[in-house]
Amino acid sequence: MSRRSHILTLTALKLDVPMKKPFGIAGGAQVEAKNVLVELVVDGGLRGWGEGAPFPAFNGETQEQVLAACALAAPRLEGIDLDDDDAIREHVRATCSVSPSAACAIETAVFDARARRAGRPLHALLGGAERELVTDITITTGSVDDAEREARAFAAFCTLKMKVGGGDVDRDVARVLAVRAARPDARILVDANGGFTVDEAVRFAAEAARARIALFEQPVAPGDWDALAEVRSRTGLLVAIDESVTSADDVGEAKRRRAADAVNVKIMKSGIFEALAIVRRTKAEGLVRMIGGMVETRLAMGTSASIAAGIGGFDFIDLDTPLFLASDPFEGGYAQDGERIDLRPIDAGHGARPLAAPRG
Repeated sequence: MSRRSHILTLTALKLDVPMKKPFGIAGGAQVEAKNVLVELVVDGGLRGWGEGAPFPAFNGETQEQVLAACALAAPRLEGIDLDDDDAIREHVRATCSVSPSAACAIETAVFDARARRAGRPLHALLGGAERELVTDITITTGSVDDAEREARAFAAFCTLKMKVGGGDVDRDVARVLAVRAARPDARILVDANGGFTVDEAVRFAAEAARARIALFEQPVAPGDWDALAEVRSRTGLLVAIDESVTSADDVGEAKRRRAADAVNVKIMKSGIFEALAIVRRTKAEGLVRMIGGMVETRLAMGTSASIAAGIGGFDFIDLDTPLFLASDPFEGGYAQDGERIDLRPIDAGHGARPLAAPRG
């Protein structure tokens, strides 16, 4: 049994990482990863690290909100037993209700510290079902030519995830068909990030049918389960929810309303504790499990990879955003070769360690 430890300090700093190109979705584009690094120190000087990755175009959350929430949480967590789930969750909920990325950063640091104290990789601590994952890669919003060019450039990836919605439906149809022509071998997923109306989603699906879409993610805006159920019924496609699910209760509602076939679990939407609850509820409801992320570095992405590999049985892996960053502020962690994410190099925790202290 591991020895008891108490949280001594929690520090949050800006983690700004340049990108190779803007990451565009229906709601807008991320031109720089303006994230937050959390460092948690426990008895004996052991450290755990977490990352908050707000994506304003996704849910309106900002770096400033993450920093402010972490500043509120820090004094309340000092002295708390590292293994006291109830106390940690209570204080995180009380201070991070408007910043799910802050909750994620803090809870990631907690889980990382626990695994490092035990001298075990996080994926092993979570079950150790798998040690390697195969991720898709994203073709962000843009022109038909851009989509076709990227589809060819991503030849090392068997699954392509296309961002659609928020604009011209005809152009989105043309983009998807161009990708299918360029990559007849690929599995194609599409993600509207809530950017279609019901009628637009149905028309898109009908006109892009020749592309053989394997998954239609968040076709319409969250908050309207009937709209999701209608799209699912009228298109006949496998429908995944993303923005619509931030708690385990949402999974139950989606199943009850026949609104989704799959659930995209993202630690940035809910934190680690609730993300694990969402995974359990998704399995219990018989829905397909998917794991994804925001615009994150290998720290957060490695945490999600550890969850998926530790628990096992995820049908869709969408852990590609570190490939869009122009630099890597961390050492250690998983290794990646094309679409393959290898967790075997991780020695303890999620494995990532900052190369240098980010600015305050």
